[in-house]
Amino acid sequence: MAGIEKKSFESPDEVRTPDKTNVAVVKLGSVSAGRLTAQPGWKWSECIKPVAGTDSCQAHHVGAVVSGQMHIAHEDGTEVEVGPGDAYVIEPGHDAWVIGDEAFVAFEFDSKTAQDYASS
Repeated sequence: MAGIEKKSFESPDEVRTPDKTNVAVVKLGSVSAGRLTAQPGWKWSECIKPVAGTDSCQAHHVGAVVSGQMHIAHEDGTEVEVGPGDAYVIEPGHDAWVIGDEAFVAFEFDSKTAQDYASS
């Protein structure tokens, strides 16, 4: 790999489109990053659970929010809302849903999650 590599999310290596979801993935050498767009009305347990086949989201998320709001409810009882400018780490074992009428857009930087999220 060169000393610098660049790719655009506007021309991703892969796109996944479960219900109300768009995940654009770019692969940069051994690292992958994803741009998650979840439309109003999106809820993990309704839109991604049928693809993932698990009772809760088992992905480890590390990311930053560009726009929109999302509520995350973890199996350990913690709940949080994230919005523009927030960075986050979400451990496996959660549900999440978009709040309001604006699409939620975030960039994800956990390579395994970027490679596997919302894929069958």
